[in-house]
Amino acid sequence: MTDLDAPLALDDPAAPHSASGESVPTHDLSDVAPPARPARRWFPQRVVATPPAYDHPHGRHIMDRIEAYGIEVERLTSARLTGVRGENDRQTYARAKSTLAIVVSPPSRRKLQPIAPSADWRFDLAEGCPAHCQYCYLAGSLSGPPVTRVYADLDDILDGLSEYAGHGTVTSRRASRRDEGTTFEASCYTDPLALDHLTGSWQRAVQHFGAWNAPVQLRWTTKFDEVDNFVGLSHNRRTRVRFSVNCLPVTTRMEGGTSPLADRLAALRKLALDGYPVGLTIAPIMTVDDWRERYGELLDAVAAAIDGVPDLDLTAELITHRFTPGSKEVLLGWYPRTRLEMDEDARTRKHGKFGAVKYVYPADIMTELRGWFESEIASRLPACRILYWT
Repeated sequence: MTDLDAPLALDDPAAPHSASGESVPTHDLSDVAPPARPARRWFPQRVVATPPAYDHPHGRHIMDRIEAYGIEVERLTSARLTGVRGENDRQTYARAKSTLAIVVSPPSRRKLQPIAPSADWRFDLAEGCPAHCQYCYLAGSLSGPPVTRVYADLDDILDGLSEYAGHGTVTSRRASRRDEGTTFEASCYTDPLALDHLTGSWQRAVQHFGAWNAPVQLRWTTKFDEVDNFVGLSHNRRTRVRFSVNCLPVTTRMEGGTSPLADRLAALRKLALDGYPVGLTIAPIMTVDDWRERYGELLDAVAAAIDGVPDLDLTAELITHRFTPGSKEVLLGWYPRTRLEMDEDARTRKHGKFGAVKYVYPADIMTELRGWFESEIASRLPACRILYWT
């Protein structure tokens, strides 16, 4: 039995991509993850709604959208979901990944937490992702079957953001980011474009920030390309959409179920032409064979995608690959034949925020990577502003 009132991910985790090593439970999921599949709209095989979700207009809106696709919404009598646990891990994982739950956000998610270096604050509209990335940042921190949860209390969530405006340290401490105002990250535990066709939640968030007469910015990142519903919204340049990108050896081998790189860059161009501030989340940066050439090809592809865009506002966030003992164990269980390099002997052992171990590239490699990216971005993408390196 799965408690849908409990968050999917642990409270107060590290910032996305940081793998800073907080102590987390691990799960033996050997031979569980399905093979990579081509990107397509995700439609759950089972949709359930908890009783409180019906008390919220947006919850009923989500149900209407889903039923319009011909998918039945099962009304639960409590927050307890049965029928997810299978006879083995593979069956449990498959059932959970094909299930969507419409719920009310837990109290722990309504108290915002800082999320440096990405933004001042993070808030959540959903938890769970249908993609299958072999370096999945949440792999070691999920509690229970990964049933995707979408939040029905959207109006309350958005209304609650106002008390955080004007507070936070990430953007105020960096002169290059002060024009962003107070920043709010909305994609920590999910991919918005993987779910927005079912919920419309991120479209609503874009409109909310567009109408918010204050120095604020909504931020979210995606590996998908379905942006047509965002074109023409009254965003007032207060939403920055970042596309998570990587060189082709990574995107084609390790990001199952996501949109091809070319499609993501075409979507970036489409939003930039509609006046959105846009961004690149180059993550996780890896020292793959011929990495300079491969990442050079990526930067050239970005340059072609943004060519001729007027009033372009483009940023980059540069995030190197790192892992923890727990995340390595889980990922090797999910993807036993992965080509993802997780060799402790080739890494530097460091301690995270709470003293747990993480493995990062040695200092000389980090220096080389950072120098190359900063130089090449300045040369190939002169309009691009680097927000941070980690």
